[in-house]
Amino acid sequence: MKIIKTTLLAMSVAALSQTAMAAKTGATLDTVDPEADRIALQEYMKNRFPDTPLEEYVNGIYAVDAASREQWEAIEEFPPYDLDLEEGEVLFNEPFANGKSLADCFDNGGEGIRQNYPMWNDERKTVVTLEMAINECRMTNGEKPWAWKKGPIAQVSAYMAYTSRGNEFQIDIPNDDAKAAYLDGKKFFYTKRGQLNLSCADCHLTGTNRLVRADLPSPALGHSTHFPVVRSKWGNIGTIHRRYEGCHRDSRSEFLKVQSETYRNLEYFQTYMSNGLVVNGPGSRK
Repeated sequence: MKIIKTTLLAMSVAALSQTAMAAKTGATLDTVDPEADRIALQEYMKNRFPDTPLEEYVNGIYAVDAASREQWEAIEEFPPYDLDLEEGEVLFNEPFANGKSLADCFDNGGEGIRQNYPMWNDERKTVVTLEMAINECRMTNGEKPWAWKKGPIAQVSAYMAYTSRGNEFQIDIPNDDAKAAYLDGKKFFYTKRGQLNLSCADCHLTGTNRLVRADLPSPALGHSTHFPVVRSKWGNIGTIHRRYEGCHRDSRSEFLKVQSETYRNLEYFQTYMSNGLVVNGPGSRK
C-alpha cells in the first residue's frame, strides 16, 4: 500500500511539474488544459493528505493540520469578522448621492454571486475581480473608489461572500483570450522570484503543511475560497490581493500593485483551480 501511494504521489507531482514547465517555457494556448490542471492539483492533494475530504480544502491549512484546526475552531466560536460583516452590509446598502447603491450594479442585487468572480470580461479583454467590480460600480455612480487592500472594500466583499456561502465556484474560461489570462496567472504561480528564489507553488503546493519559520503554508487548492480574511497578523480584515502583496514582501520580491493585471490573472488561475468547492468567506486565519 505504501508503494502504491508513493507511486501515485510521484505521478501527481510529475503531472503538475509538466504543466508548470509548459507554463514557464511558453506553451501555446492549444497545449493549455485548465481542467487537466485542476484535476492534477486535486489528485496531488488527495495523495498528500489522503484523510482530508476534498470539500475540506475551503478551510485552508485547517483542512490538513489537526493542531491548527483546533485553535481555529475555538476562534470561530466568536468570529473576528462579525463586525466587518455588519459594516459591510451597511456599506453595501448605503445609497449613493444619485440614489442608487451597489446592489444596482450586480446580478441578483449583488447577493449570492461571489462564486462567479473573478470573471472574464470579453468586451474589455481582461479579468474582473469582485473588488474591482465594487469600485467600478462606485465610480460609475459618481463615488470615490475605496482603497484596495482593507477597510470598506474588504468589508463589502466579505458581506457579498457571506451571502454566497455554500455556492460552488464555477469560474469560466470561455475563449483563447481568457485562456491566455489563465496561463499568465499559472506562469506567475510557478515562477520563482525574489531574493529567496521562491514561487507560490514552493509554499502552497510542495510546501503545504511544512514549517516555513513558524508558519505552515496552506494548500493551493481552495486558496481563494475563504477571502476576505481577518488575519491575526493584520489585526483586521483584508483582501486576497493584500495577501499576494504580503507574500511578495515575505519572499523579498518586488511586489506588484494590488489589482494589477498580473495579480488579477493569478486570482483567476487560483480560483479556477477551486471550481467545485464552495464559497466559505469571509474567514479567519493566522
